[in-house]
Amino acid sequence: MIINTGQRTDIPAFYSKWFMNRIKEGYVLVRNPYFPNNVTKFLLRPDLVDAIGFCTKNPRPMLKYIDDLKEFGQFWYISITAYDKDLEPNVPNIDQVIEDFIFLSKKLGKNAVAWRYTPIIINDKYTLDIHLKTFEYIASKLANYTELVTFGFVDLYDKLKKNHPEILDCDDQTKIIIAKKFKEIAAKYNFKLRLCSKEKWLKDYEIDIDGCMRIEDYEKAIGKKLIIKQKMQARKNYCACYLSNDIGSYNSCPHLCKYCYANGNKNLVLNNFHQHDDSSPFLIGNYQQNDKINEAKQESFIDKRMTLF
Repeated sequence: MIINTGQRTDIPAFYSKWFMNRIKEGYVLVRNPYFPNNVTKFLLRPDLVDAIGFCTKNPRPMLKYIDDLKEFGQFWYISITAYDKDLEPNVPNIDQVIEDFIFLSKKLGKNAVAWRYTPIIINDKYTLDIHLKTFEYIASKLANYTELVTFGFVDLYDKLKKNHPEILDCDDQTKIIIAKKFKEIAAKYNFKLRLCSKEKWLKDYEIDIDGCMRIEDYEKAIGKKLIIKQKMQARKNYCACYLSNDIGSYNSCPHLCKYCYANGNKNLVLNNFHQHDDSSPFLIGNYQQNDKINEAKQESFIDKRMTLF
C-alpha cells in the first residue's frame, strides 16, 4: 500500500518529529475529515507500506531522518515557486528549497524527487515575465536532479474567494502562453512536463494533463512494479492521480499560503497547531470519548515476480 503525507497538510515541514515517532511506534491514527469520530488505524511497517508520498514546500526538517526511513520506499513532490511572504508567509526562500531538493535527489535518486510549480497566480507583482524567468531559473538548478515537473493554475475554491478575494485566475490566452513557454523550458532542461489543474483543454497544446502523482511515479521511485487491485482517482473525471491513504489533517498547515485549499482560516489553523502533540498517535489532538477505531485493510502492492530496474 501507499501512504501519503501531503494532501491535507505539510508533514515534513511542521510535523517531522511526530511522523518519525509514528514510524518508531509502527502505527498512526487518522480521523475522517467529515466524520471526526471515525478513526482509521494504519500500520506503518515496511512489509505493508511500499512507498510513502511526501508533498512539501520545506523538506529540511525531515532531512535528518532520511536514513531512518531507508526501509521504506519514498516519492517526494517539492513545491518551489516565485512567491514571497505576501502569498507564502512561512515558506523558505527558493534557494534553500533548491538546496534541499538536490540533497534528497542525491540521497534517494532522481526518480524519487519531483518538482511542482503551482499554483500560478498572475498579478501586478507576479507578472507573466516573472513566472517565466523564475521557472527557468529553478529548472536550470534542478536539471540534473529530477526528470519531472508539474505546473498548474490557481483553483478559486469558495473559501479562497471569501478569505482572499484579491486572488484571481488568469485568462485562457495567458494560460496558453505559459503552457507553451513552460513546455519549451522543460524540453531545454530535459524535464517531463505535466499539468495539475482543471485546464484539461491544454491537451490541445500537447500538454500532459493526466495527473501529477501516478502509480508509475511510485514504481520508478522504488524500482518495483506495483499491482493495484482498486485504483481510485483523487478527483473523478479530473485527473489520473492515485488516491492513496493520507494521514494528515485539514486546517493544520502553518505555511498559511494565501491560495491554499486545505486551510480554512488562520485562527483555525493556529488553534489546531497548538493542539498538536508529538507523542500523540493523532496529528492533531488525541483520543476522544466517542472515537470508533477501525483497522485499515493493508497489504503490499509489490509484484514480487519482477522489478523495474
